[in-house]
Amino acid sequence: MLSSKLIKEAALAAGADICGIAPIERMKGAPDLMNPKFLFPECRSMIGFVFRIPRGLQRGIEEGTQFYQYPSMAYGGINEIYGPAVLYAVGRVIEDEGYEAFVYRNTGARGAVSDMDGKEGSTTSPEDYINRMGEGETVTKHHRKSLYTRKTREENVEPDLQFQFRLAAVACGLGEIGWSKMLLTPQFGPLQRVVFMFTDGEFDEYDEMYSGEPLCRKCGACVRECPGGCIPPIGSEKTVRVDLDGKLCEWGDIDMWRCYAFYSHAGRYYNPFVPKEVFDKNENGVLDLLENPDMVGTEETSAGIHEYMGQFLPNAAGYGLAKCGGCIRGCVSMLEKKGGCMEGRFKEPLRTRKTPWKLDR
Repeated sequence: MLSSKLIKEAALAAGADICGIAPIERMKGAPDLMNPKFLFPECRSMIGFVFRIPRGLQRGIEEGTQFYQYPSMAYGGINEIYGPAVLYAVGRVIEDEGYEAFVYRNTGARGAVSDMDGKEGSTTSPEDYINRMGEGETVTKHHRKSLYTRKTREENVEPDLQFQFRLAAVACGLGEIGWSKMLLTPQFGPLQRVVFMFTDGEFDEYDEMYSGEPLCRKCGACVRECPGGCIPPIGSEKTVRVDLDGKLCEWGDIDMWRCYAFYSHAGRYYNPFVPKEVFDKNENGVLDLLENPDMVGTEETSAGIHEYMGQFLPNAAGYGLAKCGGCIRGCVSMLEKKGGCMEGRFKEPLRTRKTPWKLDR
């Protein structure tokens, strides 16, 4: 049996900010193609690691002065450097105790089920900009999985299994899912990323799922500050509900393809890299999704915007260049106010003006 104290001490010493441990049974009910139980049949426990996103990485976007640091450090830095290093260090501790350590970094949408719309098949990934033009009609311009992947045996699922990270974090007792679908923790609000590890070892103690005051205030700041109107209003019928081993998780049913387009390109009022004239002209209607607030996003429209906008943008730094961050900054700003879980964490608030900046065009 593994010691919870030993593993948590190793995790924090290696660089994780928070560590939570849960029995794998908490993921029961998850679809087979998103259930980490299928990673290996003997899996008994799951471990979640939280890495804080420094609030300062939002500062450049909040001021409209610097857009590289959030995707390069908060995405690329944690996913590619800090997270894997901690997984490797803690995995060694578990193996030294005689148990298997299945380390699982954030691989970025490589599963058989789309993390954008839940459908099976080859679809666009926000984290995986790969240009496959001219390589045949069977390969999409943006792709997220091998088209010909098959089960290796009848009782298994097809590779590569990609589970729902935020639900897994809730199962590990790390926090709750807010209305904007972001993971919220009592320590950092929406400012973190997570990685996981699975083992055949059982623990002497498991963490309970969070049961304190609701972390999401249902204030609607994420709805109001999303430049694309991608998040439905609080109380909308567009709601996703998941019963996670007795804990109800609920969030807005976000238009994820629209969110993809606005996260990367923000639209005419929040993208200082693209001239106003480009939006005015809207060549061949390629920017319709960014210009029409009532248009529902699709893979095709999102991919078309990404391809067209590439001519105006600086090269990505780490991951795709973020322009938006509206839901995160709105959430942080509200959680820092009276009654929020981020109240009193900083000497000065994130937002120093009444409203976020907006281009006059």
